Amino acid sequence: MTLFSSLTNRIFFASALLAVLTIGVAVYRVNVAVTAQAESELRRGVEEAGTLLEEYRSTLFEHFTREARLIADLSNLKAAMYTKDADTVQPLAEEYQHRIGSDLFVVTDPTGRLLAEAGRLKMPPDDPAAREAIERASAGQEALSLWRHAGGIVQVASVPSFLGPELMGTVSVGFSLDQEAAARFKALTNSEVAIALGDQIQASTLPIAFNAELSRMVGAAGVGSIRLGESEYVLVSRKLPFTPSGADAGAGSANATVPTALIFRSRTDRLRFLNIVHRELAGTAFLAVLAATLLSYGVARTVTRPLGTITATMREMAATGDLTRKITLSTNARWDDEDARLLAATFNSMTQSIATFQRQAAQRERLSSLGRLSTVVAHEIRNPLMIIKAALRGLKHEPVAPSQVRSAVADIDEEVSRLNRLVSDVLDFARPITFDLAPVDVNALCEDAARAVGATEGPAVDIALDLDRGLTPITTDGERVRLALVNVLTNARHAVIAHADPAAAAPHIRLVTSRTRAGRVVIEARDQGIGINADDLARVFDPYFTTRRTGTGLGLAISRNIVEGLGGSISVSSRPGAGTEVRIELPAAAAAEDGIAAGTATAEATARPGRKPFGGVRWKR
Repeated sequence: MTLFSSLTNRIFFASALLAVLTIGVAVYRVNVAVTAQAESELRRGVEEAGTLLEEYRSTLFEHFTREARLIADLSNLKAAMYTKDADTVQPLAEEYQHRIGSDLFVVTDPTGRLLAEAGRLKMPPDDPAAREAIERASAGQEALSLWRHAGGIVQVASVPSFLGPELMGTVSVGFSLDQEAAARFKALTNSEVAIALGDQIQASTLPIAFNAELSRMVGAAGVGSIRLGESEYVLVSRKLPFTPSGADAGAGSANATVPTALIFRSRTDRLRFLNIVHRELAGTAFLAVLAATLLSYGVARTVTRPLGTITATMREMAATGDLTRKITLSTNARWDDEDARLLAATFNSMTQSIATFQRQAAQRERLSSLGRLSTVVAHEIRNPLMIIKAALRGLKHEPVAPSQVRSAVADIDEEVSRLNRLVSDVLDFARPITFDLAPVDVNALCEDAARAVGATEGPAVDIALDLDRGLTPITTDGERVRLALVNVLTNARHAVIAHADPAAAAPHIRLVTSRTRAGRVVIEARDQGIGINADDLARVFDPYFTTRRTGTGLGLAISRNIVEGLGGSISVSSRPGAGTEVRIELPAAAAAEDGIAAGTATAEATARPGRKPFGGVRWKR
């Protein structure tokens, strides 16, 4: 026997392999997706940080330039500059530097001589860019320049200060691109920052030992990567555009080049959490595979052991023809003893009972047929018999007029015919129903059904008619709809009698007709009877279901067959002690294809040309 010839092995290996492949693919795709998402977010974050730094630096320098213009135009500063006294100008310079928060604040007289300076940076004494910017401002023109200092460079805006046509001096305001600025940029962007001028790193938030390697990345396009020490970084290089004023400086001037910012984040630190995710996924996958393998083996054993026992027994039954053969159980396996015992007991019980069940079923069917027929006849012929009895009662009195005799004979003949149709309806309950379609006056039909129920012997029950006189005739089987209404009203009458309230002022039963927006005719029978329990409400249309001792349970079942066979619908709503409402909806014109009764009954409808609307049946008390 080969490894895969056993059903147990095939189920086991297939289930285990499916579990391993599913879990492996799921873990791999999760790892790839998480890593790709983290890489994408890291690169996007570096680019956004670069854009933020560039915009912040541009906005900051424009702010300082505007502040320099405003301060240079202040009258008190002009008056102090007019004195050319450094002690007079210095307090104002310190005050305005503190207000705007600049790194450098320099005031000179018209000749370029230094009057005051404030801030953490001082004016470089021998920087050509600084000297050129002051000279240009002293000549009455604004100057933008880069000044060098020991820790980096300063972006400076120098503006002249005039009192009328006379030059009072110059005001220079600047902010630095040095180690302190790099620290501010790092806090702003949550990234490491390095500032370069040309290919020389001027300031960096990383150790100075990495400056040589960082200088090679100045001006790199797009998002790049670099390894510094034990960590790998993702970085972007962003130039900080700056257009100096005046003639180009010499090779040694800071104005000869454009400052550049390097923004970088540690890929190693940012993705370190992925290692934890990978380890957790790997451990979970291993445990899941192990559990799936054990479960696959258990399922394979559980499925195949009972099947093998049943199959062996069935082979013996087919060979011998002995339907009473018992299933022998194995006592070695622990997993399938319970299942095999249950299957054996069920199978053996079934084979022993087949013949008995067949005999009992045939007997029950015969008894059931007789019982159903007798109860249906007893239920459905009671009302016509009462009509016949009432007609005969009138003939007993002397003298009897010929017209009364003719009327009674007509009523008796009509009710006998109706009894014959009722017996046919009972038989039709389990076989196809034939509908006779013709124009029908629904209001006249309701009046006739109310008279029929009112003629029943027993306690009197009021039936109020609330009919829509604007209804036009519909095409349906009036006689069968009338039968359905009589069944509904009869049930309502019994419910009202069981819950009679002599003090009630309103009618016990109300029959209402109306038309829906879709053109369907609605007939509603509302009673103030005993109501229907919630447990019984779902079964009211079941054949032979009744809560009355003398009921047959066919009234509403036949009514539903008729209404649904004509393409309509019937529903019941009720509350115990509050009454019941039966709602019947009928189409304006029933068609042959709509005549499908409930259960197994079908209908074949044919219209009878020339038939008058329903309403000509005569009922007498």
